Formats: sequence, C-alpha cells, structure tokens
Amino acid sequence: MRQLRFPAFVLMFFALLGWSATPTAAQSILRDAETEALLHDMATPLIEAAGLDPVNVDIVLVNDQSVNAFVAGGQAVYINAGLINEADTAEEVQGVIAHELGHVTGGHAVLNQGAKSASNISILSLLLGAAAAAAGGGEAAMGVLMAGQQAAMGKFLAYTRSQEASADAAGAKYLSEAGLSGRGSIEFFKKLQNMEYRYGYSQRSQDEFFSTHPLTSDRIATLQDTYQKDPAWNAKPDPTIQKRFVRMKAKLYGYLAEPRDVFRRYPLTDNSVPAHYARAYAYNRESKLDEARAETDALVAQDPEDPYFLELQGQILLESGKPTEALAPLREATQLTANQPLIATLFGHALMATEDPANFKEAERVLRAAVVRDRENPFAWYQLGTIYAANGDMPRARLASAEQQVLSGRMQEALVSARAAEAGLATGSPDWLRAQDIEMQARAELEREKKRR
Repeated sequence: MRQLRFPAFVLMFFALLGWSATPTAAQSILRDAETEALLHDMATPLIEAAGLDPVNVDIVLVNDQSVNAFVAGGQAVYINAGLINEADTAEEVQGVIAHELGHVTGGHAVLNQGAKSASNISILSLLLGAAAAAAGGGEAAMGVLMAGQQAAMGKFLAYTRSQEASADAAGAKYLSEAGLSGRGSIEFFKKLQNMEYRYGYSQRSQDEFFSTHPLTSDRIATLQDTYQKDPAWNAKPDPTIQKRFVRMKAKLYGYLAEPRDVFRRYPLTDNSVPAHYARAYAYNRESKLDEARAETDALVAQDPEDPYFLELQGQILLESGKPTEALAPLREATQLTANQPLIATLFGHALMATEDPANFKEAERVLRAAVVRDRENPFAWYQLGTIYAANGDMPRARLASAEQQVLSGRMQEALVSARAAEAGLATGSPDWLRAQDIEMQARAELEREKKRR
C-alpha cells in the first residue's frame, strides 16, 4: 500500500492581518520539531531581555526564499527560509531576531499604517528595487517591487525610518542584556550591503529610497559603534547552538533546494552530519527512498538516541511502505522528546498506516495528546478525525474535520462540519461547545468575505 507522504517539515498556510511579506495574500510556513526547538533556544534569552514571556512569543519559519524577517502584530517574529540560507552563524539570525523583537515591543506592526498599502515589500526587494531605479530601469524596479507598489514604498519607508532606528537600538539592548555579541548583527548587515553593491546600488542616487530609509552603511556604522562599546562584544558564541544551526540549515536546504544543488553543496564525499541530513531530504524529494534510507541510517549510526535522526528514519520507512518498521524509531523519538506534537503526529500516522486495529487505540491516545499541545496542526486533526471515523465516532470525526478546515481557511466546509458535529454531540459538553465556537468563527469569516466582495 502506498503511504500518504508526511514530511518532517510541515507546510501550513496563514494570513497576516490582511497583508503579507510575499506576493500572495496567504503565507506558507514550515513546521519542524528540531527547527522550532532551535529557534526557541536561540530566541529565549532575547525574548526575556525584551521583558516578554517566551511561552507567548513565536518564532515562525516562512517558506519564502527572499532575505527577510518581519512582524505582523501580536508577539510573533517571522523569519524567511531565505534569511536562514543567507546567514552563516546563529549569531547573525539572533541579531535579526533581536531587531524584530524591537518592532514587537515598539508596537510598530500595529502603529504602521503605511505597511498595509506597501505590503509585499521585503528587505531584498527594497534593495533590488532601489538599484533598478538608480540604474534608470523604471520597468525593472516595478517588476521587483510588483505593480502598484512604488507609490506605496515611499509612504512605507518614510513612516518606518524612525521605527527601524528604534528597533536597531532595542535589538542592541536585548543582545547586550542576553550576553550575546553584536558581531552577528554587524555581519548580517554587511551581507545586505554586499547585496546592494551586487545589484548596482549607488549612494549618489536621489531616489526616494535613499532619502527616506536609513542607508545600510549608516546603520552598520551606528550599530558597530554601539556594539563595540558593549561588554558583550567579545562574548564567544555558543558552540552547541552553532552546531545545531549548521545542522538545521543543511536540513532546510535539503528540503527546499533543487536536489542537484543539494548534491553540489553536499557531495557524496562529505560524511558530516549536515551533509547526510541534506542528502536524505534531497533523495526523499526525488522518491529515491533506498538512498534516503541509507543517509538516514548513517545518521542514526552516529547517534542512535538522537530523536530527530530517529524521526527521519521513521519517516523514510513509512514512506517506503514499511509502517510497522517505522513504529520503533518513531515511538522512541516521541518518548525522547516528551511527546513533541509534530513527532507524535507522525507516530500516530504510522500507527494508523499499519492498518492493524490493535494499533488504533494507541494512535488515538497519541494524536489526542498532540492536538492538546498544538492545536494548529491540520494534519494532526485530519489523522485524529480518521481514527474517530474508524472507531465509529462520527460526531468527533466531524469536529476534527472542522478543526482542520478552519486551520486550512476552508470556512464553508468548517461551518458544515461544525454543525454536523453539534447535532451528534452531547449538548453542553466541551466538544459541543468547541463545535459552536468553530461555527461562529466560520460564520463571522464568511460574513467578512461577503462584505469584501
């Protein structure tokens, strides 16, 4: 039986308060247990330095290859995959996170009324658009910035100039209080500066970009002076965090890049953990499952108790049509991570994929625990709905479907599923109340959509 493919990286979609940092109204985000754990550990000292609670702040990885990070209201920092690919060290990304936390604490996403009309402008698109305009290529600039955005750009940048300076200062403060050097922040700004030069940037241009936005060279000079005076300037980077970062970066590259590029960067002669990781994902994308298994087996041989190696081993076995063999590594990975929801969901999926009714009770228990800890995983809800249906519990199967449909933005389907769930659930029970909540949420969103037409 061919298995339903469920990658360790989970693609999900979300809307950002009516505007986004990519050319689409909906963003896709990447969810991965190992990556989220690392970003949490990298950000926690900065979040605490900002006076925020790490439990309430999310660091979200966006499936976008542009070099960008942004906030969009609330306590969440969004980091594009392209930024991770461009960064060489964890410190560089921590510098970006510190800066974005400055926008969070400053309330800039809420206050910036220019942001909505200037949606889809990223760090790199600003640099490219300015370069094209400076070279006299008006059409090229419009192509980079998208139709209709040039006019909005000036408003956006004029409004955010002081906010950028404020976020720079706040980010420097948070890095200092966290005991982290600002070297990474400087190094990343220099990367942006190199991009400016690469695409024909000229400081002599009188384009509105240069008159309203702090020049990268100016920001580097200001920040370098601030950082060099700070006691944390000479602080050594955490070698464990950096090792984890290199590994995560390779994993992400293997998942997103063209396989031929992955094999060029990580040739077969490279037997490092990052190389095995990247090639395993690249082979998996090409459906070369035997080769992917060989790479994953090499990882497990190096560290048999690494939960993320075991997770990947289980995933490859599952996708090779061997769900029963996948159970042992996925069960161990789930236990080693104290039932991490994304890994537990994959384990639950494997239990169901065996098609052995003896495994269904454990699958239900594992999946119920997963959605309690992480309600925003549509695949977990889909699997839980499937197991409810297999057990003949159709009201809860429909409720699980409604949860999945809301997360996927399918409000009309969610409304139908929620109403069907209500009809079969005990009035006043927690599940009945949840079905009512989903029904009201779906109705409200459908009404808003109707008014927007």
